[in-house]
Amino acid sequence: MASVTKSVDVDVPVRTAYNQWTQFEEFPRFMEGVEEIRQVDPTHTHWKTRVGGVEREFEAEITEQHPDERVAWKSLSGPDQAGVVTFHRLNDDQARITVQLDWTPDNATEKVGDVLNADERRVQGDLERFKEFIEARGVESGAWRGDVD
Repeated sequence: MASVTKSVDVDVPVRTAYNQWTQFEEFPRFMEGVEEIRQVDPTHTHWKTRVGGVEREFEAEITEQHPDERVAWKSLSGPDQAGVVTFHRLNDDQARITVQLDWTPDNATEKVGDVLNADERRVQGDLERFKEFIEARGVESGAWRGDVD
């Protein structure tokens, strides 16, 4: 199993960063390779991705969610993956977002990408694009403040 942990500091309050992250259908605006996410219900999402010319669709389940703290998930179909994003208050106007992602590379291309740290660069790039996205907006586009234990 491969693993990546990356962080970014954003110049918005932790509540704003967390609230925006809960808007899964907005992910294609800053996540490379994510074409569409549909929120099926409060704990299930349907993903369409295209990475390296390979299209995939899969279901994911939110396994834990606590406002302004964390969102954890795992795939239910398709690529074997799980992860957690945590939110840390740095001060009233700044937060640190950390993503930890674990997955099992499916094919030779993904295994080579893992060895070359392509996924680390992708996750860091996605976090940098999220930073640009939320800082340019200054406010979240929506929020879901429910708890999932």
